[in-house]
Amino acid sequence: MLLECNGLVKTYMSKRAVDNLSLNIERGRIYALLGPNGSGKTTFMKIAAGLVKPTSGSIAFCGNNIGVESKKKVAYMSTEPFFYNYMTVEDVGKYYQDFFEDFDMKRYDDLLEKMELSKKDHVKTLSSGLAAKLKLAATLARKSELYMLDEPLNGIDIIARDRVMTAILETIGNENSIIISSHLVDELEKVVDNAIFIKNGGVYLAGGAEELRATHKKSLVELYKEIYA
Repeated sequence: MLLECNGLVKTYMSKRAVDNLSLNIERGRIYALLGPNGSGKTTFMKIAAGLVKPTSGSIAFCGNNIGVESKKKVAYMSTEPFFYNYMTVEDVGKYYQDFFEDFDMKRYDDLLEKMELSKKDHVKTLSSGLAAKLKLAATLARKSELYMLDEPLNGIDIIARDRVMTAILETIGNENSIIISSHLVDELEKVVDNAIFIKNGGVYLAGGAEELRATHKKSLVELYKEIYA
């Protein structure tokens, strides 16, 4: 098992952002982490990435506690911008190469070409769509065991989404897994192996995508509407 969570809780003052969340992430699969804003998706990802400590419960990566070693093998892409404005696209690659041993510069260059990004461009001049592509290229250029992408399609136009999804799909292998958080369920339905519906900080419904569709006789989009309407 790649990631195991049991009874995970994270509180901020009196609010429970994550509430008794239990789930397992296996290798070689793409997971859709679904739910509206405020449901707990981002907090869970930040806990798994080692950026936020849980209030209670347990979470383990490859059987070990989340910490320095797991951070070397987990690539997390947040919704917030995380590059300095003075950087060029080329600087971003060098920055990642300095920080992460698993960063592959050739893979980064290939992704930049697919995302139609120039190394000479400055971060501060990029449109929201190009900035989103840059974040994704830097994250996917790592040879990680777990990729967590928080709203990777935000700001990306419909025409470019297929190119982005193709880059994501090319990253998956038997030894790694991808968790994609998004409210664009129709885009994910075509590619994910598993779906996890988060509601009020906990897992409301989870399982293989085909199994969920067969059991409930509904698409993931229809299930999403039913659960959160």
